[in-house]
Amino acid sequence: MPPIARPEYDLVVAGASFAGVACALAAAQSGLRVAVLERKRDPGEKLHTTGIIVKEAAEQTLLNQLPARLTRRIEQVRLYAPSLKQVALAAPGYYFLTTDTPEVMRWLAGQLHRHDIDLRLGSAFTGATREAGGWQIKGLGHARYLVGADGARSRVAASTGLGQVRQFLYGIEYEFPGACLQRPDALHCFISKRYAPGYIGWIAQSPTGIQAGLALRHDPTRARVPDIAGFLLRVGEAGGLPRHLKPGTTRAGLIPCSGPVWPMADDGVMLTGDAAGIVSPVTAGGIHSAWEHGWSTGRAIAAHVRGTGPRPEPVSIAAAPRFRAKRALRWAYDHLQFDWPFDLFMHSPPLRWAAEQVYFHKRGS
Repeated sequence: MPPIARPEYDLVVAGASFAGVACALAAAQSGLRVAVLERKRDPGEKLHTTGIIVKEAAEQTLLNQLPARLTRRIEQVRLYAPSLKQVALAAPGYYFLTTDTPEVMRWLAGQLHRHDIDLRLGSAFTGATREAGGWQIKGLGHARYLVGADGARSRVAASTGLGQVRQFLYGIEYEFPGACLQRPDALHCFISKRYAPGYIGWIAQSPTGIQAGLALRHDPTRARVPDIAGFLLRVGEAGGLPRHLKPGTTRAGLIPCSGPVWPMADDGVMLTGDAAGIVSPVTAGGIHSAWEHGWSTGRAIAAHVRGTGPRPEPVSIAAAPRFRAKRALRWAYDHLQFDWPFDLFMHSPPLRWAAEQVYFHKRGS
């Protein structure tokens, strides 16, 4: 009996993240043979994302088809100073979606199946060897192109010599299933150098309960863990969190905050999403940018394979946001953060204007 031929692919994507799913779908919709490697057996387990989707992402291709039962629309931000003074922010037509994030990730995995993408759950990317016409992927076969969408500690980046994320926030989030906030119509954001140096804390109503989290600047020499219990004791009443709640699921992980890595691509291999550092250095929001960049990368690969486009590597690099202003703000927040200006100027027009630029992307009124 002749040996069974190993499968061959135009594209292999490592990671069934938002960026990885977007890249795979964009390529498959153009007729490419695509495989996705995902180390988790259940794409909804052990998540590192809050799953909060901004308006721009919610209106992207496919994400605008998310089932209504998986999302909750929120149109207001309530920003709290360290003293717990607060201001309500909104912009006409702008909104956020909190999500049942585990089910969203499972729904996205289902979309991969529906587009005949070979999704390999429980199959981590373990390495690749360059060969004529592409890559030999360990345990899988030959691929013409390889894309790493495998998170902030990307194995694809390490295996292929691409740039790696060096600066992080460390975040932790509790979920309280079935619980309801007193003000479920707002995303509650808390500034506190004590509890969240370099970032913020948050509380929000999701479709399945309450999510409450905290992130701070990650310092590998100190290994400081966010004091989320102390934080919630401090801000819980102001944020409308019911008393005596016990958390269900806990999420935790590293969040890139230094902007895009370099190099982001080489011949036949590209990074996207957290692996590429495509996360806002200020807000740590990554879903919108990750989806957009992943989609652009998948389309560029497809166009080149089909003979209708240039080499995809420079296209993917050019499609990545640079975050120049936000990287400058990240430096300022890391080095110049004090609590007193927020306590003193929380209700001032300049601070309100600045907050609206951050949360509503220059759509504040």
